[in-house]
Amino acid sequence: MPFEPANTSLMRPSFTKILVFCGFVLQTLIAETNSTQSADANESGSGQAISIQDIAAQIKAHIKAESARHEAGRFVVEHEGESLELKLIRVHMEYLADLGDGVQFACVDLVEADGTVYDIDFFMAGDRPDALKVTQTHVHKLDGQPLYAWEQAEDGTWGRVAMERAEDQLLGVVRGQDHFEFTYRFEIPELDAAAQLWVPLAQSDAFQKVRVARLETPTAWELVEDRSGENAALSMRVGPEQSGQSVEIRYQVERVESGPYAKHPDESPERHLAAESLVPADPAFVKLAQEALAESSANDDLMRARELYKHTLETMRYARYGDGWGEGNAVYACDARSGNCSDFHAYFIALCRAVEIPARFIIGAAIPSERNEGGVDGYHCWAEFYADGQWWPVDISEADKYDKLADYYFGKKPANRFELSRGRDLVFDGMQAGQSFNFLVYPILETADGQISFRPVFEFERPGRTAESAELGALD
Repeated sequence: MPFEPANTSLMRPSFTKILVFCGFVLQTLIAETNSTQSADANESGSGQAISIQDIAAQIKAHIKAESARHEAGRFVVEHEGESLELKLIRVHMEYLADLGDGVQFACVDLVEADGTVYDIDFFMAGDRPDALKVTQTHVHKLDGQPLYAWEQAEDGTWGRVAMERAEDQLLGVVRGQDHFEFTYRFEIPELDAAAQLWVPLAQSDAFQKVRVARLETPTAWELVEDRSGENAALSMRVGPEQSGQSVEIRYQVERVESGPYAKHPDESPERHLAAESLVPADPAFVKLAQEALAESSANDDLMRARELYKHTLETMRYARYGDGWGEGNAVYACDARSGNCSDFHAYFIALCRAVEIPARFIIGAAIPSERNEGGVDGYHCWAEFYADGQWWPVDISEADKYDKLADYYFGKKPANRFELSRGRDLVFDGMQAGQSFNFLVYPILETADGQISFRPVFEFERPGRTAESAELGALD
């Protein structure tokens, strides 16, 4: 039966119901753990001859060798008649693939001396892990903005599509409904003393129906809520004996596309005017917001928010490079005028609050729309502001990547999103006194020396819609 959005004035279920539901499902899952682990071990044992790690090692070696030939030690890429001199900053492990027939695909981020970040696609050829040679090199994105999109043909091969011809589904948008399995997996870092581990637990709401299909932990856990009552997490005590052991949560998710929605009857939007540690009530934001609105004819909160959305788009540049990005620091974003989704939305939220428009932060993942399985590129976040008696979703960093979707992302959220938590400065019972979490999307370890956040593996699959063959074919 299709999942229909619930009454949007009743956005979040009660935590008691979540506790009972999760407890029942998770207790059932414990009994299945051993047999599931054995099955997974058998699957992994039949893996491909060339691994993701092999491809990563070979593309790094290629970039290092080519850089050594350059006087300044830079990797040179020819693009639109210019020689780009670049330095490697990231290998996208979630996109590396052995395509079969001796062909491999790799994707990396490299940065120019002026801070411009280029996303580069590589094709490689070879039938041995130590003998992969790069055959094609293409600039895919510039500061997060794609120059072309990928489209999968009926035979499973992939080809490039010009951005002006790309449909929404090739640009990260699934309209209507989406159904997928989402896996959240990580290994506990090496520990030399006891620590408290915190892991976000996704909840159902009016637009997201979530079922925990599998849970594996190396030790006992407790299900807790934060003091806002909006977020849930698994909390567990771990020590040196759990070092290197795995935690995995597998969700079955049904999502619907969303637009503006009414607040919960008991909700007070005004509390989302309050400052947060990295989104302070700074006079600089009041000045910036007033300047952004000075020449507009906006006369209500909805129109003012639209002007601030436009200002953020025009001001910010998408760049995951340098020191300070990725913390959702509004002051950093204001100074650097660049960052990732957390920085874009921290800046926008600060501007909204500066002119008395309630706004809040939501974080989770963006599920790829152009394919039906594989890795997910880390977390993604968005924001909501309150105007005309409704909460309005905005996704400004995605609008920055895809100009043609700028109007869509003001007031719409695609179905291919997965929410893990909302809000900033989160406090859970059982945390160290005086501490809070900036936001909660990756696992966090509380140790005697402070907090350690580390990146998990995100994977997804749309059951029944995975291609038998997903090869990248000749480029158009």
